[in-house]
Amino acid sequence: MPFHVLRRGLVAVTALLAVGVAAPSGSAAEAAVPYLPRPTGPHPVGTTSLYLKDVSRPDPWVPSVNARELMVSLWYPAKSPGSRRARYMTPKESELLLTSAGVTTVPPDILSRTRTNAYTDVTPADGRRPLVVLSPGFTWPRSSLTALAEELASRGYLVAGVDHTYENFGMTFPDGRVATCAVCDRLDEKAVVESRARDVPFVLEELIRKYPKWIDRSRIAMAGMSLGGASVGETMLADPRVRAGINLDGTMFKDLPEGGLSRPFLFFGQATADDSWDRNWSRLTGWKRWLTVAGSIHPSFADYDMVTQQIGVPFGSKLAGTRSVEITRRYVRAFFDLHLRAEPQPLLDRPSPRFPEVRFCAPETC
Repeated sequence: MPFHVLRRGLVAVTALLAVGVAAPSGSAAEAAVPYLPRPTGPHPVGTTSLYLKDVSRPDPWVPSVNARELMVSLWYPAKSPGSRRARYMTPKESELLLTSAGVTTVPPDILSRTRTNAYTDVTPADGRRPLVVLSPGFTWPRSSLTALAEELASRGYLVAGVDHTYENFGMTFPDGRVATCAVCDRLDEKAVVESRARDVPFVLEELIRKYPKWIDRSRIAMAGMSLGGASVGETMLADPRVRAGINLDGTMFKDLPEGGLSRPFLFFGQATADDSWDRNWSRLTGWKRWLTVAGSIHPSFADYDMVTQQIGVPFGSKLAGTRSVEITRRYVRAFFDLHLRAEPQPLLDRPSPRFPEVRFCAPETC
């Protein structure tokens, strides 16, 4: 499979692993047990998965499938912890993610062993919650943003992670079917952005219909990583219910219109040039920030910078241990606390000594 290693939008962990990065062999790889750091909020976290089917349109990538099927994970604040932690991904999904990049130096099911912090079969805490939708990077599953989702849920948010079917290496339906990447060999980034901007409004409709007592409809936002980040602005244009958005290191493959986007927006990514961010900065006409993280690489804005270090497959990040997750969690949470809860966030106004890696930017300074 050809890997399209572009500046930000499609640099997947599997592509990076394929570029000559050697993993340890034998017992070192076998002994690695990946884990996600505990969320910092006061709530225990529950999670469940949903199968959704949009019968109003055929699948955009496999036209013989006459409805768009999607899998969604929900993370939520729970009344109490449970007895069983959620699985990070299936062994087959782990195998497909790794072997699609030709990575054979670690056990193929290693990512499925990742220890999560969310519990299955637990009761949600009472009350309506702000909702955050998460869209993963191209070729990556929704589980790649689990550490961020668990953090937000522990802080009282309802979080929906969307798997965009046939856009990742492996995704499992409840009946056991496994969908692989139908679009990888004929990628049209703009078309993917537009498709995701149809997926997310459908997901919102279904969640609001299924869980009217959980969701505060006046407080909905979205964050996306890589190509998911590139899709946030397009989704906000398509659906005014999405009040605020974050692009986590995603090239803007479809520019915002000249009329602009007036709702709050955050660019948060690597300290490398991206002409698409320069080009679209002036079209963000509301509250906006552009923050970069020194020492980060593309997977630093999902789980995979941290997790691949844990399994002995590092590929150049200067953010050791759990630092990439700590930074991403803290700034994403600050953005949503400001714009969905109206809580002042000095972290978004000036540099912080707690996070010296983070720099405030603009086109003329980045």
